[in-house]
Amino acid sequence: MSESTFDCWCRTVAPLAAAASLLVLAGAASGQTRQADERQAGRQANQAAKHEARTTKIDCRQENQKSNAECRQDKRDTKQGGRQAKRDIKY
Repeated sequence: MSESTFDCWCRTVAPLAAAASLLVLAGAASGQTRQADERQAGRQANQAAKHEARTTKIDCRQENQKSNAECRQDKRDTKQGGRQAKRDIKY
């Protein structure tokens, strides 16, 4: 009788333990996915800022509204704004 009780207990507990371990592993994987998503969003924000800075400088130079140094400073400011946006996403 004790063997059948032990056998029944093992049949019940083993699947529950396996299910619990899968839930724990799934939780860890979703945390890594969240970090990956944040990194990707940060990269996209940074790339968008770089593209915007390039476009701004080209437009500035074509319109001759500012000196090259002023256009360069505008580009730097735009890129710095993108870096800050990336930090806001990441942290």
